[in-house]
Parts: sequence; C-alpha cells; structure tokens
Amino acid sequence: MNTLRAFAHFTSGSVRIVVRGSSAYYAWLGSLCVLVVLGLNAYRGQFAEGLIETGLRDPVSWGFYIGNFTFLVGVAAAAVILVIPAYVYRWKPIKEIALFGELLAVSAIAMCMLFVLADMGRPDRLLHILPGIGNLNVPSSMLAWDVLVLNGYFFLNLTVVTYMLVCYFRGRQPDTRIFTPLVLLSIPAAVGIHSVTAFVYNGLAARPYWNAAILAPRFLVSAFCSGPAVMIVLLQILRRVTSLEIRREAIWKIAELMAYAMFVNLFFLGAEVFKEVYSDTHHLRHLEYLFFGIGDKTALVPWAWTSVVCSVVAFLLFVVPATRRHPVTLNIGCVLIFVGVFIEKGIGLVVPGFTPSVLGEIYEYEPSSTEILVSAGIFAVGALLFTLTSRVAIAVLRGDFRMTPAAPRSDDAVVASAK
Repeated sequence: MNTLRAFAHFTSGSVRIVVRGSSAYYAWLGSLCVLVVLGLNAYRGQFAEGLIETGLRDPVSWGFYIGNFTFLVGVAAAAVILVIPAYVYRWKPIKEIALFGELLAVSAIAMCMLFVLADMGRPDRLLHILPGIGNLNVPSSMLAWDVLVLNGYFFLNLTVVTYMLVCYFRGRQPDTRIFTPLVLLSIPAAVGIHSVTAFVYNGLAARPYWNAAILAPRFLVSAFCSGPAVMIVLLQILRRVTSLEIRREAIWKIAELMAYAMFVNLFFLGAEVFKEVYSDTHHLRHLEYLFFGIGDKTALVPWAWTSVVCSVVAFLLFVVPATRRHPVTLNIGCVLIFVGVFIEKGIGLVVPGFTPSVLGEIYEYEPSSTEILVSAGIFAVGALLFTLTSRVAIAVLRGDFRMTPAAPRSDDAVVASAK
C-alpha cells in the first residue's frame, strides 16, 4: 500500500514538474507541439487519401518511414554503451548518467512504433497481429519477432527507469535482487532488437542487396556510432542548461568507444563493397545505383557519398584524443556521424534494396512533403517525451524531488515536494 501511495505521489509530483518552467522551456515545448500538429495534419491527409500521398509506389514500397525506423532502432540499442560500463564494470562517471541512456531508448522505441504505424497506411491493420483477433504468425514471421522484441525492449527500459526514479524519490537505493536482473537483461535485449530488425531485411531472399550475413553486425556497430553521438550532444545540453553534474570523463569515454565502433563500421562497409565489386555479378547493380547511378538515375549518388565522407571525417576526429576531447571538434564529429549513419541506414539502405526491382525497373523514390512533415512530427514526439522524462529525472537525481514526511498528522501522510 505504501508503494502504491508513493507511486501516486511520484506521478502527481512529476506532472507538476513538467508543467512548470522558464520561458525558454515553454518556447521549446511550444515549438515541438507545433511540429506535432503539423505532422498530425499531414498524417490526416495520408489517412484520407492513402499512401499515394507519399513517394512510395509498388517498385519501392519502403522508404523514408522505414529508414527512420531502422535508424532509431539503432539509437535505442545504443543505450547498452552506457549500461555495460555503468552496471557491469561499475564505472561511476557513466553510472551517474546511464539513466539518460535508458530514457533515450524509451523515446527512440516510441518513435520507431509511430514510424511503423505511419508506414502501414491504416492503423486498423494492427488488428491483424493481435491474438484472438488476428494471427501474429510466430515463429515463422520475422516481422512478428520484431514486434515482440521492440515492445519487450520498450517495456523493459520503461520498467527500469520508473523503478529507479521511484526508489530515488523515496530516498532508497534500488533493490539489487530486482534491479540487477532487469539491467543485465537489457544488454542482450538491446542486441536482439537490432539483430532482429536486420533479419527482417536479411530474410527477404528476393532482395540480394540485403542478403549478407554481415548485415546484423553492421547494424549493431553503426548503432554504436549514431546512438552515442545523440547521447553526447544531449548530455552536453543537460550539462549546460541544468545544474546536474555530468563529468567530462564520461563524455570522453563514450567518444572513445564510438571511435572503435566507427572503425569497425567503415571496415564492414569496405568488406561489403569488396564482395560485390570483386564478384562482379548482376547483383552489383544495386550498389552501382547507390554510389554511381544507372544512366540518368542518380538521385541517391550525392547522398551516398555524403554519408561516406561524413563517416570518414568523423572517424578521423574521434580517433585522435585531442580532437575528440575538444568541445568544438567533438560536436562536429557527432553531427557528422549522425548524418552519415542516418543516410546509410535510411535511404541508403532501404531504396537500393528495391532498385532496380526484380523486373529491372528503376523508380527514383523521393520522400514527399507528407512523409517529411509526418516524420518531423514523430521526431518531435520523441523529443517531447525525452524532454519531459528528463526533467523529472533531473529533479530526482538532484534531490529536489523527494518524498518527505509531512507535518505530524493522525494518518502519518506523506507529501511529495518538488522544488
């Protein structure tokens, strides 16, 4: 009963925290809400007219939505970069901020689910996978496995962060008998969500561009590049706009781990290119379309080379200790690796798998304004979720939001204080 009462106080106190703030805080929330409204309006048009409002057609049935989904699964999986040094090796500087990696994972998975919903065209199609109404087709369907691991990872991370925050709110340390198994389970779960997402592509035998055993490892190492890049930028923002202590050593360690991941990611890319070019089969056409175009069909060429250049430059910045520790070059590197991986795992992964089609047709896919607005709205939802949850987490970690005994009363009630 006391636990339920504490959770009720935590919930009501959290609401009070997120609705109060400075003018800059309200301006930030307002701008995100505007993007959400624009996204909803664009989705309303797509819902009414169908996927014809997007740039998707029969030759290219996956595009910007699924590309964003794939990228964000990697961002969510990258929370393991903080979890392992924090809870396996118990490195204190990262342990103090690991909670924000979990919050980012929750926000990223929420966006993933919204992108899948947008790509489905009609949300009522979800009924087809609900037990009792439809059929999830486990274990034969890789999409069904993806649904299970994504939802499982989402609720696992949500449980971990909620349990941690409520314990700190009550002035207690998390019970290791409950907390440790959940955290350790999140490590293989993080690997699992991105591996299964890779298997969704990998299992499509008619798409040779994706038929590589190295695809799942490529997904994981690229996730350990882009996800930490997002974390580093967010941690620096939190360090600047709040009084929360975030050690530079933690940020530098994350950057060092990224340098190793970047090297492996570039190596895997080179291995894939070598395999296709040296074998010189007709499957090389997909890679040719991406990097050189076919005839006058060159829409993806500048994007592909931009991705490679950004990734190489970012690696050079991060592999040198002096540049990865300097704030300017550190942030430039984070932006470059974010852009590089976003293109590589978005349009650069999805569209060439369909182009040329199995009939040799080349359809030049470009995201429509509807897709861009809907995507902006979904990213705004994720940013809004991370902002609100981080605000509560910061108040708890600083000790400003704690459960304290109230003035003496007959029922010994407790109240939540949020400074």
